[in-house]
Amino acid sequence: MVQVSRRTGFTGSALTRLLAQLSDIDVPESRQALADRLSQWFSWTDAISLSAALDSDLGVAVSGARASEGAEEAQECARLKAALAKGNADGGVASVLPGANDDFPPYRRRYFARQQAMETAIEPLRARLRARLATRSPELARLAAVDAILEQVVGARERSLLASVPTLLEKHFKRLREAHQAAQDATPDNPQPPATAAAGWLDVFGRDMQSVLRAELDIRMQPVEGLLEALRDR
Repeated sequence: MVQVSRRTGFTGSALTRLLAQLSDIDVPESRQALADRLSQWFSWTDAISLSAALDSDLGVAVSGARASEGAEEAQECARLKAALAKGNADGGVASVLPGANDDFPPYRRRYFARQQAMETAIEPLRARLRARLATRSPELARLAAVDAILEQVVGARERSLLASVPTLLEKHFKRLREAHQAAQDATPDNPQPPATAAAGWLDVFGRDMQSVLRAELDIRMQPVEGLLEALRDR
């Protein structure tokens, strides 16, 4: 079985920790507070918009929410997350191309496709939850306004960062392939059948790619789950 180094000791999101392990690099902890790091992503116009949303005194016509509405919204979120998780898991490495394949581009295309599917499905749900928050109370309407700004500003930075994930996966893919090739070269008198050998390291990569997709889905769902929690509390 192909082995790669798995560094531990770094804290942060599950996705960050996993990518650090797969990349076999040390990622130093940030010494900045979260608010300070986020402030670097905001332009002065973004800061003005955020301040206006936080200071706004919104007059909201509060709707009569049904007692079951929070449960329905929770079920909607759970169904969406389950559907996206299934889409991320379906097929695996074997479905990317028939038989073993040691070229990375098909896996990059699959990963980008799953990223697009997650973004396309989650954004409308987030907007619907904001719309429901906005009718509940002035405080929740303010939260909805702040979230809309955060989605615009932080979301743009998030998309840029997540777009780099396939590049990190490609480096992991190549290390696994090179380790396998080195192991084959070391035992020329007793080589494994090519298909069996390729399946071994490709299976390792496939499991790792699935783990990264699961962790990315968790990251993408966090704002939705936060809005849902705010609805539940009211």
